[in-house]
Amino acid sequence: MIKSIRLDERLIHGQVATKWSRVLGVNRIIVANDEAASNEVMQKSLMMAAPSTCKVAIVPVEKAVAFCNDPRAEALSILVIVSNPDDLLTIARETHGAEQVNVGNYGRIAPKRGTEARHSYSLNLYAYDDEAATLREVVATGIPCNVQTIPDDAPQSLEKVLG
Repeated sequence: MIKSIRLDERLIHGQVATKWSRVLGVNRIIVANDEAASNEVMQKSLMMAAPSTCKVAIVPVEKAVAFCNDPRAEALSILVIVSNPDDLLTIARETHGAEQVNVGNYGRIAPKRGTEARHSYSLNLYAYDDEAATLREVVATGIPCNVQTIPDDAPQSLEKVLG
């Protein structure tokens, strides 16, 4: 079962390894990212940051969808992590039974488009207009969506944050 789908451009890092994995009680972390799945250096870095309490898979988005939809995944507690709004929408639409979508960190280090600036929606959420539209599509899936960097922060409704 998917406990949470998290948008975090840094994928696995300290907040995920020490806080989110423990608070959510997950035993699997799936990094759904085409680039990381094909980059051995990124994979090694992510695995070093991963908590020892969870099995971790770094796979293309399509494979993450298949894994999450496999009936055997129902017995697992899964955190899926994506690095961009498009992948978030794919996972939200194409998997079943996710308990929540959590937007943690996005837009500060994501690839830029020339001199165009992202709009600031919260302390750790910056998005271009089309990215915000994609996030609104995620909200429209009906999965509860929040913006919350760490578990100690009060969650905010993604819909309200986007305005």
